[in-house]
Amino acid sequence: MSIYPQPTKTLMREFVAAELTPGKVFSKDDAVRWFAQHYPKIKSITVQMHVNGMSINNRQRKHHTNIKPGSGHDLFYKLGPNAFRLWDAEKDEPPFYASTSDVDESADEMSADVESEEFEDREDGPIAREFALESDLRNYISRNLSVIESGLRLYEDEGITGIEFAADGRRIDILCQDRDGHFVVLELKVSRGYDRVMGQILRYMAWVKKNLADDKPVRGMIVASHITSDLKLAASLVPDVSLVEYEISFQLKRVS
Repeated sequence: MSIYPQPTKTLMREFVAAELTPGKVFSKDDAVRWFAQHYPKIKSITVQMHVNGMSINNRQRKHHTNIKPGSGHDLFYKLGPNAFRLWDAEKDEPPFYASTSDVDESADEMSADVESEEFEDREDGPIAREFALESDLRNYISRNLSVIESGLRLYEDEGITGIEFAADGRRIDILCQDRDGHFVVLELKVSRGYDRVMGQILRYMAWVKKNLADDKPVRGMIVASHITSDLKLAASLVPDVSLVEYEISFQLKRVS
């Protein structure tokens, strides 16, 4: 819900009119400073999210179904981690949307995702113990947060969702909120969850506490197909982090 009568994506065009010219390179910090002066109630992280989301070549737009042709989000072109300019419709590539094929997805998004599927015979049928890709696990969990905890919902800020949520140059797998509105950070591991994941999720939780949660509590959950004993030991001293193991199954039936 917008704090001001106009949403941030519309106010972003005021920033463009006041500060940018075709070809001029700017950073998210430049946009944050302008908004702090003219629309101080909008959080800096909201401004940064919109700069990213309104960059037509940002592949993270695939998670935001509200970003589509005619939605008013096609404004910038991303040159680097924190370098942007205005989108040139005549010279630049077409905008990337959620419906765009992911065939050209960058290698760094796909790397380390592939795991061999393990199967185990049981009396009630074969069990596929793991998702093949971490993106598959993320997509399933984000659509079925209630299987993790009742009342859990995906974080959303003016249509920008908590899937692969940008956090200081890194990405939180899923950022959500519980029934009380408190933030919950989900860190997903398609295979084993080791003790080193604890440092990772604590860093994300601290970032959310600093940038989004204000004085509200922040919890974390590590979801993996197998939680190692080392991770269980580390988590035993961190009450705000819980551990969840997942297992998937399917049945095959001949159809005459």
